[in-house]
Amino acid sequence: MRTISILWVDDEIDLLKPHILFLENKNYSVETCQSGQDALEAIREKRFDIVFLDENMPGLSGLETLNEIKALDASLPVVMITKSEEEYIMEEAIGSKIADYLIKPVNPNQILLSLKKNLDTSRLVSEKTTANYQQEFRKIAMELSMVNSWEAWAELYRKLIFWELELEEIEDSGMFEILESQKIEANNQFGKFVDKNYADWFTDEDGPVMSHTLFRKLVMPELGKQPVLWVVIDNLRYDQWCAFEDVLNPFYKKSSETPYFSILPTATQYARNAIFSGLMPLDMEKKYPKWWKNDTDEGGKNLFEAEFLGEQLRRLGLSIQWEYHKISSLKQGRSLCQNFRSQKKNDLTVLVYNFVDMLSHAKTEMEVIKELASNDKAYRSLTQSWFKNSPLLEIIQQAQSLGMKLIISTDHGTINVKQPSKVIGDRETSLNLRYKTGRSLSYEEKDVFEARQPNKIHLPSLTVSSSFIFAKNDLFFAYPNNYNYYVSYYRNTYQHGGISLEEMVIPFVVLNPR
Repeated sequence: MRTISILWVDDEIDLLKPHILFLENKNYSVETCQSGQDALEAIREKRFDIVFLDENMPGLSGLETLNEIKALDASLPVVMITKSEEEYIMEEAIGSKIADYLIKPVNPNQILLSLKKNLDTSRLVSEKTTANYQQEFRKIAMELSMVNSWEAWAELYRKLIFWELELEEIEDSGMFEILESQKIEANNQFGKFVDKNYADWFTDEDGPVMSHTLFRKLVMPELGKQPVLWVVIDNLRYDQWCAFEDVLNPFYKKSSETPYFSILPTATQYARNAIFSGLMPLDMEKKYPKWWKNDTDEGGKNLFEAEFLGEQLRRLGLSIQWEYHKISSLKQGRSLCQNFRSQKKNDLTVLVYNFVDMLSHAKTEMEVIKELASNDKAYRSLTQSWFKNSPLLEIIQQAQSLGMKLIISTDHGTINVKQPSKVIGDRETSLNLRYKTGRSLSYEEKDVFEARQPNKIHLPSLTVSSSFIFAKNDLFFAYPNNYNYYVSYYRNTYQHGGISLEEMVIPFVVLNPR
C-alpha cells in the first residue's frame, strides 16, 4: 500500500512534534515547513496527498498561501488550521474550497479523522456500501419470492434504484453485476404479476393510481391554495428523477412522492392522452373520435392534449384558470422562460417537456448519443446534465420566485432492450418494438403479455380480430426478415411500450417553494 505524503505548514512546527510522530507511527509520511513561501516551493518540487496549513503565519498568511496552492494544484486537498474562530476567516477558507477546517489546539485524533475523511473516504464508503448491500441482497431476494401487491412492487423497485445509485458511486463491478441480476429477476417476476393482475386494477378500488386516474386522484387535490406548475417530462424513468432531484433542493422542498403506474401500452400516445383526458384509450376512441388516433391512423397521435384536459376539467366541475404548453425544442423552452411571469395568474399551468423522449430516440438513431448514453448510469448522467442547463430549470426557478407549487411527473419510463423476440404480423401491424397490435400475430408466448380481447384492458381494436401483445423484461420484437441487421441496430437502445418496472412504475412528486 502506498504511503500517504503530508505537508504540514506552521511557523511553530516544533510544537507539533508529538502530532507528527503520531502520524508517522500510523505509516504516514510527514514533511514540514514554517512559512507559506517554503510550502509553495515544496509543492512545486514534490507531489503531496494533502496539506495542513496554519492560518496565522508571518509573511504570506494562511489564506494567501491557500490561494497560491490552489493556483498551483486545484485538486490538492488543504486543511486549514487556525486559532481564530472569526467568521470571515471561515468563509474565506470555505470559499477557497478547503478540504477541512480545524480550530487550535488540535489533538492527533482530529488530524487522523481529517485524513481519513479526505483521503480514505472513497475506500471506507466503498467497503461500507458493499457490506450493506450484501446484507440487503438477501432481504431483496426473499422479497422477490414473496412480493404480491402493486404497493410492494413499487417499494421494491425504489429499493433497487437506491442500491443502483449507491453502488454506482463506488464502482464495484462485482456488486453491480449482482444488482443487475436482481433487476432482471425482478422484471421477470413483475411481468408475471402484471400478466395476472393488470386487468383487475380497473375494477379494484384499492388498485394503483394509473395514467387515467392520475389527475383526479393526485393532481386535483393539490389545486386551489396557490398557483400550481405541473411539469410532465415525457419518458422519464424513476432513476432519472432521482438523478436530478437534488438540483431542485435550493428552490423547492419535497412535500410528497408517490409512485404511480403507467397504463399499457407504456407509450406516449396511450399513456399521456390518458393522463390529460382522464380516460382509457377505448373510452377516448368512443367519446372523442376526432381527437383519438389508433396506431395505423395517419397524423400526430398527441395533438389534442389541451382539449382532452379541458374536457376532463369540465367533467370534474373544476372552474379554474389554466394554460397548457408543450415544449419540443430549445427555442420553445427559451420563449416560455422569457414570458413565464404571465403564468402567475393561472391556478394551473401545465408544461409538457419532450427532451428525455427525444434523447431516447436519438440513442437509437445517432452514434454519438449511443456513445454518450451507453448504459443506465450514462443515461442518468446525460439527463442530469440536460436538466441543469435547460430552460426547464430556469422556468422552475421562476415558478419558485412566484410562489408556485411544483408537480413533477411523467407519462411512462423506458428500458434498455437487450434480447430480441421474434414476431410475425401483417402490413397493418403496429411498428413499436415493445408492443404490437394487429391481426394474426405470431409470437413467443413466454415473452409476452397477450390481450386477445383488448376491450378487457380498455384498449381499442383495429379490427374485430385484432389483439395486443406486450414485451416483458428487456425484450424487443424483431421480424424474421432481415433479422440480424434489425437485432444489431436496436439492441442496447432505450424503448418503451412494454412491461417492466422501468416503464410502468413512475414518479409523481409534489414540491413547495422554499
